Amino acid sequence: MMRLPELQNQKNSLFTAMNRFIGAVNRMDETVMVPSLLRDVPPASAADAGDAGDYLRADEADMYTYYTQLKTIRNEIEWGAALRAEESQRAAEKAAEPEMSEHDELESLLRFHLKGLYGVLTKLTSHANELTDRYKQEIGIAGWGQ
Repeated sequence: MMRLPELQNQKNSLFTAMNRFIGAVNRMDETVMVPSLLRDVPPASAADAGDAGDYLRADEADMYTYYTQLKTIRNEIEWGAALRAEESQRAAEKAAEPEMSEHDELESLLRFHLKGLYGVLTKLTSHANELTDRYKQEIGIAGWGQ
């Protein structure tokens, strides 16, 4: 039987965050029947455009762009990144990686990256949920399926 601290740790696990993100994008994908209706629909606030980080420039971000971005990220998580992108990054990563010889340094580095990935997935999950709600609002079914 799982103890309470184990349940709390599991709630904050990377795997759980990934599942929440994938679930939110799947719900978004099931809800958005006509993605082209999202073209030229601005995000709910100007701050949303900045939250996308370097992946999207604020001046080109609309709800359709977010929709396609979220689906692409979900597919990469489920099926892996495209091979050509992976190959080009391998060379850059090998050159940029500091030499790690001690277990403590590796553990610290792993925790840093897991924390960052968890934060990004949590934010992307929120974006997918907001997009789903915004789409429902745009087509007039705001109270359905909640």
